[in-house]
Amino acid sequence: MSFDLEKLKYDAAGLIPAIIQDEKTGIVLMLGYMNKESLARTLASGETWFWSRSRQEYWNKGATSGNIQKVLEIYYDCDADALLVKVNQKGVACHEGDFSCFHNPLQL
Repeated sequence: MSFDLEKLKYDAAGLIPAIIQDEKTGIVLMLGYMNKESLARTLASGETWFWSRSRQEYWNKGATSGNIQKVLEIYYDCDADALLVKVNQKGVACHEGDFSCFHNPLQL
């Protein structure tokens, strides 16, 4: 069964949030944003591509660091407005050197 990618719901800027999860551990690695082109690049290459909201350019995760993310599965949520991308993470996902970008606890 295939899904029509045109049915995904992007925000006003043409972006959809993509939660990146390590397939082996289940750890959420990062949150990035994709548009139609970066999703197409991800599907074609088998590696994650994102749209950088700050730099206003496409970026391939790990292209400069070597910490690439090999895509294993992609899911969309029930509203078709968010993606879950399961990857095989090579090295660390966070630019600060941690495996996951979610390494800062919030005090309750």
